[in-house]
Amino acid sequence: MISYEQDLTPTLTATVAEAFANATPLLIRGRGSKAFYGRAAQGQTLDMAGHSGILEYEPAELVITARAGTPLKHIEHILAQAGQMLPFEPPHFGDPQSTGGTIGGAVAAGLSGPARPWQGAVRDAVLGVTLINGEGKVLRFGGKVMKNVAGYDVSRLMAGALGTLGVLLDVSLRVLPLPRAQQTQIIPMSATQALAHLAEWNRSPLPINGASYHEGLLHIRLAGAHSAVHKAMLRIGGDTLDHTAATHYWQALRDHHLPFFRAQTGDLWRVALPLTAPVDALPPAPQLIDWGGQQRWLWLDHPNDAAKIRSQAQAAQGHATLFHAAAGNPEAPFSPPPAPLLALQQRVKASLDPKGLFNRGHLYPEL
Repeated sequence: MISYEQDLTPTLTATVAEAFANATPLLIRGRGSKAFYGRAAQGQTLDMAGHSGILEYEPAELVITARAGTPLKHIEHILAQAGQMLPFEPPHFGDPQSTGGTIGGAVAAGLSGPARPWQGAVRDAVLGVTLINGEGKVLRFGGKVMKNVAGYDVSRLMAGALGTLGVLLDVSLRVLPLPRAQQTQIIPMSATQALAHLAEWNRSPLPINGASYHEGLLHIRLAGAHSAVHKAMLRIGGDTLDHTAATHYWQALRDHHLPFFRAQTGDLWRVALPLTAPVDALPPAPQLIDWGGQQRWLWLDHPNDAAKIRSQAQAAQGHATLFHAAAGNPEAPFSPPPAPLLALQQRVKASLDPKGLFNRGHLYPEL
């Protein structure tokens, strides 16, 4: 199945080549659904939204290749018709009625939804990419099958790079079959009890692919064969949420449309922690637990919160990100990387974008 919509490769390549010749910074932009994420980047806008279309999709191969500007909703609709899905459940921020983000933006941001601990991150699904480097040359990395390669896997480096390494033209992604059965259980308990149960269940082969906790309720999503889901339901207990309500809940969690994300004020922090980290490992604040305990969302509004939460997250062997700042793009959204890692990132950046044209400073000031 091949669907061609619009190929802007010649225009995009010419624009980048001209920018290279004139040392003009470029701001790569899709539909702007994640413009709040990362540091503010300046430059001439390179609009990717029109570069769209599914280039190749064979359901039997479990791989889809699409241009970077293809809307996520369109890709998910095509996959669902064949009984398949993107394993990393990319979030759709913004108005639910809008077209939403693009597949290129999803890869560049590297953000994953509720199933991430069980089905893998964005980088785990990326098989290959075509990109324009900082000199205006079109390069292809990776392929359309899973394989090991020597050296850097550049295609996967694009996941989470926030467009600082190159202009994504298209991406090949591994997809998964939709589960035969899916069911959500709701169990009332304290946060401490929830983390203890999640740690116990994590040691068992239960078909969990979503687990979140907020305000006294633990939501557990079970997915897999009918028999496995039924057995897990009996072991976990709780009340079963009907299919429509369950679908709405997990999508609202993924897209930050739950009341927790809408009714708070201040800065929204995302903290990655080990599953064993206690509830009080972080400052007291409105908190939602996701990823089975490994991702915590907090709202903080004090000027000294950044240093405190980063220090406490590091003490608990995790790290904190200022995900959405009330005052706009923050100056330091991400924890600074160790010097050797930053030096490596700078070498990769220099290799692909020698004049530093792409999304300059969007990830770190040094990039």
